[in-house]
Amino acid sequence: MDENRARRVVDALRDRGINAHLLRAGVGQFGVRVSLPGGREAEWDTDGTAGLEAQVMRDGMLVGFVPRIEGSAEFDEAQVVDAIARTDYEQPEARQRPVAPPPAKPLPREGGLFRRFLDGFRYR
Repeated sequence: MDENRARRVVDALRDRGINAHLLRAGVGQFGVRVSLPGGREAEWDTDGTAGLEAQVMRDGMLVGFVPRIEGSAEFDEAQVVDAIARTDYEQPEARQRPVAPPPAKPLPREGGLFRRFLDGFRYR
């Protein structure tokens, strides 16, 4: 996922009340990190492949995963946001709920007033 797309997905998830963050996985590698209960984090789409999948980590150890979602290589940003929102992380192998839970109170966007300054004015 490119940086700007990952940032837009994070913003859309935070607008739905999901505690998402831009994940910098390496040089030129970006994804979406979703904070989960119990100190776990889901790291979405950091491996550079076309499909959408995630690893669920706790303290740097793999504790679960989201298998590649069928057809996700063709998803637009709204479909990516919906797929992440519909994911149920309760089992080690996460599954997709038929429908996303209702949106919670929106979370503020990361960076606030200084967002563009801190990121080097790389996006609009």
